[in-house]
Amino acid sequence: MKFETLAIHAGQEPDPNNGAVMTPVYFTSTYKQDGVGKPRQGYEYSRTSNPTRKALQDCLAALEGGEYGLAFASGLAATDTVLRLLDAGAHVLAGNDVYGGTFRLFDKVLRRFSLDFTFADTTDPESVADALTPSTRLVWLETPTNPLLRVTDIRAVAEIVHAHPNRPLLVVDNTFATPYLQRPLELGADIVVHSMTKYLGGHSDVVGGAVIVKDKELAEKLFFLQNAVGAVLGPMDAFLVLRGIKTLSLRMDRHAENAMAIVKFLESHKAVEKVIYPFHESHPQVKIAKRQMKNGGGMISFLHKGGREAAVKMVESTHLFTLAESLGGVESLIEVPAAMTHLSVAGSQLDVNPALVRLSVGIEHVDDLIADLKQALEM
Repeated sequence: MKFETLAIHAGQEPDPNNGAVMTPVYFTSTYKQDGVGKPRQGYEYSRTSNPTRKALQDCLAALEGGEYGLAFASGLAATDTVLRLLDAGAHVLAGNDVYGGTFRLFDKVLRRFSLDFTFADTTDPESVADALTPSTRLVWLETPTNPLLRVTDIRAVAEIVHAHPNRPLLVVDNTFATPYLQRPLELGADIVVHSMTKYLGGHSDVVGGAVIVKDKELAEKLFFLQNAVGAVLGPMDAFLVLRGIKTLSLRMDRHAENAMAIVKFLESHKAVEKVIYPFHESHPQVKIAKRQMKNGGGMISFLHKGGREAAVKMVESTHLFTLAESLGGVESLIEVPAAMTHLSVAGSQLDVNPALVRLSVGIEHVDDLIADLKQALEM
């Protein structure tokens, strides 16, 4: 089946008890067993498995071209669980433009448990090759990255990583692109991670994370950790993400359509120094982006010529673009990453230019969005 059909039907059969078309929300913590140690259909306790969560997990696996999906309480809970696959002393290579929360988890939390982290420019495959060590066990990519929208050639990096004697796991955070625009497993990744809070949910009303894999042995390890650590997604949140996914393709096309129009507006405005967008011809990895992505998505970053103070004034002056963290909802959001989502990287090698403005372009009418940005830039 095509993506649009899978988004509506994968993992979501009518309820066998009454024929309900929509997946029921199973608000239960436990399940009646047919005998001692004989759970019905494998359900015994909702931390371990829940029918609503299973429907979402099966849908996620289908959308990413994987075999196994796992849903978590947040994107960072998903990330943390993946890192628990490693033993103390393992080395992790990550991109030097990862989400601030990912950097905080790696640098401020997991280093305390004897994991070693190196941050390199993953847009240059040779930098990846040079940064691999005998103890490297996992390589973590974001593409496009948050907030600089750098694009990594997943296939090229996968070939380098899997040629290493240790064959480290290659993990791709696919949050910005979504499986509609990009399928990392098909390009050689071992694990795909999502913050479902963003485009998969799509309506800024749920927090969740996901992990998708093809390999059965790897899936079994992750399912064990999901149950053992317990940071699982609740049934109502699973239902909301399932509902959001049904319109994912429609929304992503509209996000991208609006974003391209806004990019054209921004590049001609006198207050804008530089526009960053994966499908814009000025983007240094535009050829790679167009090769591995369906469209450029809904995220735009730009540098304000006036510096930090002008950037702050501008984002505080919009009306339709809501000043808020997060992204990927139907409504447009705006922020200054250096002072908001990426404050945790201040002073590190991942430091963000304080004049950088990040837009999460929604699905409102683009004329209204451009008018809002125009008046804010000219305040």
